[in-house]
Amino acid sequence: MQTESGNIWRSALAGWAIPEQILNQAPENPWIHPTALFQIPEVIEDTPSHRLAREALPVDGKVLDVGCGRGIAAFALVPPAGHVIGVDHQPEMLSMFSEKARKGMVLSETFLGFWPEVSANAPIADVVTTHHVVYNVQEIEDFLIALDSYALNRVVIEMPQLHPFANSSSLWKHFWNLERPSTPTPSFLMAVLQELGFKANVELWEGKMRQEQDLQELAHYSRIRLCLPEEREHEVLQFLQSQTRESVRKLATIWWDKN
Repeated sequence: MQTESGNIWRSALAGWAIPEQILNQAPENPWIHPTALFQIPEVIEDTPSHRLAREALPVDGKVLDVGCGRGIAAFALVPPAGHVIGVDHQPEMLSMFSEKARKGMVLSETFLGFWPEVSANAPIADVVTTHHVVYNVQEIEDFLIALDSYALNRVVIEMPQLHPFANSSSLWKHFWNLERPSTPTPSFLMAVLQELGFKANVELWEGKMRQEQDLQELAHYSRIRLCLPEEREHEVLQFLQSQTRESVRKLATIWWDKN
């Protein structure tokens, strides 16, 4: 289904598309994510998202992690969770999710594909979580409705307060003279949820920046995202060296309980 607020969300997301004349020059696929974003630390820092999910989990409960990556959102809830379910479109992520569960002696299941297309095969869970996924979702209404349908107690969504590519806006301006958007934001998602009839809550907070520790690695990923050739990577590095790096990231947790 589509809603008026969902159409506003889609229009805002469309503004992040890379212009065709730039994309045609790209020597590599620019839609990549640094490995640092998917690493699970030895000790997972507690956050409002984890706390709110944990509140709604019974002992040995089930958590369904949509767009799980390696599973930070799920494994942060063990215990009390005793059964973790991961959904992701990347097989290597699901393999690492399963291995993490095996080492922790936690019951696990994985499902390969995109949500909600793969939802028909997934089990119902006490809590459904999805972290840093919604900015990739155009058909947001179907995505949210499916999250709600598979949760017995609570749905918890974590997202940046700004689009995850917003921190590269200065790079786009410098190398392509391209202005990047400033929307959508969590308020856009809240509007969709309200129109769908979900009584959602939002908490804004700050967390540590998860990013490449090595500036050369950051320059490498940034150069690819900017659709620039390899020989210009040193220019990207020089630009990054001239910038102040953020140490915190502004995040939002959106959640609602089942009636």
